[in-house]
Amino acid sequence: MYRDHTKTIKIGDKIIGGGNPILIQSMTNTRTEDVAATVAQIQALAAAGCEIIRCAVPTMEAAQAFSEIRKQISIPLVADIHFDYKLAIAAMEHGADKIRINPGNIGSVDRIKAVVDVARERNIPIRVGVNGGSLEKEIVARDGGVTAEGLVESALRQTSVIEDMGYDNLVISIKSSDVLLCARAHRLLAEKTNYPLHVGITEAGTLLSGNIKSAVGLGLILSEGIGDTIRVSLTGDPREEVKSAKLILRTLGLRRGGIEVVSCPTCGRTKIDLIGLANQVEAMVEDIPLDLKVAVMGCVVNGPGEAKEADIGIAGGKGEGLLIKKGEVVRKVPEDELLDVLRNELLNWKH
Repeated sequence: MYRDHTKTIKIGDKIIGGGNPILIQSMTNTRTEDVAATVAQIQALAAAGCEIIRCAVPTMEAAQAFSEIRKQISIPLVADIHFDYKLAIAAMEHGADKIRINPGNIGSVDRIKAVVDVARERNIPIRVGVNGGSLEKEIVARDGGVTAEGLVESALRQTSVIEDMGYDNLVISIKSSDVLLCARAHRLLAEKTNYPLHVGITEAGTLLSGNIKSAVGLGLILSEGIGDTIRVSLTGDPREEVKSAKLILRTLGLRRGGIEVVSCPTCGRTKIDLIGLANQVEAMVEDIPLDLKVAVMGCVVNGPGEAKEADIGIAGGKGEGLLIKKGEVVRKVPEDELLDVLRNELLNWKH
């Protein structure tokens, strides 16, 4: 597989590439200058399962805030830089574990070299990020728009600028909001480089559309053995990005751990509020460190059979429900006690 043969890159105390586990990233949406708010959000994201965090650095004050942020968090901190090379340098000097730049908008070769020199001194990896929306004008004009080939050409061109300066501690990302174009670009890029790839669908959208586009796009790319670290981009609470990323990796068999909740789609036989119950179960199991499948079924007729592939489950009826283990009914439970009984079973789960 492609990811088994990519270079290994160290980001803080984490390693990506070379077949190491695919790590989940997110990005804060606080003002980076507001250290307290930014730290609080990073800590919440880390608790949700975020393994690398990125912060925007639009000002020198934001770059300088990295010193204090770095002291208060436990996961690698990445600086997201556009246009101003001095901000990239300042972020590294104030504790960034990695920087994300697009060399094409940083400016002259001398400015890029100034950034690379500091990165080399501190052995800080650089993510070369190319987006469809910021692709070089001449490539867009030549190709009549954004293409997979154009994205790859741009990324390799930008990467070679840094390689020519004798630095190869690099990660590449090529993102587009066009899912199929993005997947095709990653296939082309994986054939042409062994740098680890940061994968995501940019500007994916709101919670619903963004999750669908990200699941389809990341599913296509990751299932082909491409990608070493991922970010699900959503317009909303960044914790939702992390939850979605974990579920995508688990669905693809690329990560284990955590409770998976499966539930039926409801039908005319449903006699309980299955939608509410399933949502309650999903929220309830977030803090239970088990690797299990839990089924939530709305019908005592078919529930046990449908839940047989789950480790444990509940099936609702009129006023009562069933507790099920491996498809076998264990006991009947009053409807208003189903959630508590299930939680107690999970908290006392015997391996």
